[in-house]
Amino acid sequence: MTRQPRTTSRPITRPATRITTRDITKIAVFAAIIAVLGIPSAIPAFNGAVPITAQTLGVMLAGAILGSWRGAAAVTVFEVLVLIGLPLLSGGRGGAGVFVGPSAGYLIGWIVGAFVIGAIVRADRLRPTWYRTALGCVVGGIGVVYAFGIPVQAFVLGLPLSSAALSALAFIPGDLIKVIVTTIITLSLWRAYPRAFEGRARKPVATSV
Repeated sequence: MTRQPRTTSRPITRPATRITTRDITKIAVFAAIIAVLGIPSAIPAFNGAVPITAQTLGVMLAGAILGSWRGAAAVTVFEVLVLIGLPLLSGGRGGAGVFVGPSAGYLIGWIVGAFVIGAIVRADRLRPTWYRTALGCVVGGIGVVYAFGIPVQAFVLGLPLSSAALSALAFIPGDLIKVIVTTIITLSLWRAYPRAFEGRARKPVATSV
């Protein structure tokens, strides 16, 4: 009798995520969206140091729609363009100086925040839901961004941390509106054009070998 080869069932993980032309296009589009949202003039906050802008909306949308690493990449591309001197921030600001000013922590927080938003919104690797989208935007788009922005602002301006945190309260109403807008846009886009959400990670598939 010939002996049959033994078969076992084990999970086979699909190849690691690779950057495709479609990924690059999406990243570029959302970097452009963040830039366009900077066209309206910045609204000075009462502290006069960190302005209120619409660009956080673009950060939230990037994370919610593109997912974690693509969303963070879109924000990074935008900030690299700012770093080399393009005046893409609200009020026509740009250059290396903005990354050592009072807004520097918020700019860093945008990148991390977009990643966190994407990780929460796409946590189950399926369709986005309103509660997970809203939660992701609150945690990543507000909590994480403030966690980076407030300490850096306090350090640069020589303020007590409590004073910098108090000044950040001026951003809360606008940011909550952005959370609502992002949730509405994300779910509407999912229903109208789910292909915009393609490229999400897949779960391992069990295969007999």
